[in-house]
Amino acid sequence: MVCKVCGEKAQVELRARGFALCKAHYLDWFVKETERAIRRHRMLQPGERVLVAVSGGKDSLALWDVLHRLGYQAVGLHLQLGIGAYSERSLEVTQAFARERGLELLVVDLRQAYGFGVPELAQLSGRVACSACGLSKRYVINQVAVEGGFRVVATGHNLDDEAAVLLGNLLNPQEDALTRQGPVLPERPGLAARVKPFYRFSEREVLSYTLLRGIRYLHEECPNAKGAKSLLYKEALNLVEREMPGAKLRFLEGFLDRIQPRLQAAEEVQLRECERCGYPTTGAVCSFCRMWDAVYRRAKKRRLLPEEAEFHPLAPVARLG
Repeated sequence: MVCKVCGEKAQVELRARGFALCKAHYLDWFVKETERAIRRHRMLQPGERVLVAVSGGKDSLALWDVLHRLGYQAVGLHLQLGIGAYSERSLEVTQAFARERGLELLVVDLRQAYGFGVPELAQLSGRVACSACGLSKRYVINQVAVEGGFRVVATGHNLDDEAAVLLGNLLNPQEDALTRQGPVLPERPGLAARVKPFYRFSEREVLSYTLLRGIRYLHEECPNAKGAKSLLYKEALNLVEREMPGAKLRFLEGFLDRIQPRLQAAEEVQLRECERCGYPTTGAVCSFCRMWDAVYRRAKKRRLLPEEAEFHPLAPVARLG
């Protein structure tokens, strides 16, 4: 197996794409492919200031690295979720990455900001941990972006992530979710744009970049992810991919190119300001504020909070780096 560019021994085989590359040419290819995706979908303006959601895992750190190499003003945002030792190690890895490269890192500690971490939040809200965590992350990331003057948020979602979400949304038809899926979620008043520059890279391709670049990342998965349906969908898609290389990319891009445009012809959902926090929502009060209001009520009943405690939806941000 030799590199298709230089003919030297290859280190990464891209079976779905029909070629292999040596270390130097793989790293070069990966960065250029990211740049092509950004330009193709007009995700970012040259040199733009962008907020990168970083968990400490391989995908988000690789994305932060690539965007920095491409000349963007990439600022990291890490959410401390209060999931025991896992969260502590996530923060340590993220801080080390930022410190070694002289990058700016913002941190929001969920427990410090709102009184509870994800384990307590799930218990008090009656939601499964991933649901309560996901809702909080989406809200806080957008809030930090809007308050910090960022037009766009970049996330490290890869092809495996996107194909699994698409499969789940097709098996459990959700037209709104299918309409929103894609590499770019446009900016709206009160909502920063969301972009996914790695949406065409498989998890293995991102891992190869991370290892070849020598990026230290958190290897372990979130303990709350065990039993998640997304893992089942990924496993099913991997079985198909093994027999039909390139199937995941064809599945996702076929939907984005041929089917989703017809869905987008539907009338856009009208948004209004949340009565509690002022951020966009479809109802009188947004899901984030409703969840946390309920959590505070239950916490007071269980005497976990004093009666005078009030939920404030605007989270403090710590600047590191």
